Amino acid sequence: MSDYHEDVKLLDEKTKDCARALNSLKEEVEAVDWYHQRMSASKNENLIKILKHNRDEEIEHACMMIEWLRRNMDGWDEQLKTFLFKNEPITEIEDEMEEECDSLKIGNLK
Repeated sequence: MSDYHEDVKLLDEKTKDCARALNSLKEEVEAVDWYHQRMSASKNENLIKILKHNRDEEIEHACMMIEWLRRNMDGWDEQLKTFLFKNEPITEIEDEMEEECDSLKIGNLK
């Protein structure tokens, strides 16, 4: 099975690296979910500590991959700056962006 949706011969190295990073991110997030579920299901405190440690390591790996994507794939930097580390509800941030976009469009029509 290929990680590519297009003919790999048509893809440049940067696109291949981005695909590698995105697939790795998916794997890391999936591992976070598995460890988190196992923690929630276990009653053994020692096992829970190990699972938590493993989950947190996977979160670290996912964050490292997101940072790589931010630096290397168009769109990530702008979106992360827009949505991360904000206090207002996430959907309100998007609504505000859409309102700003709409007001700019209207302004350009005048």
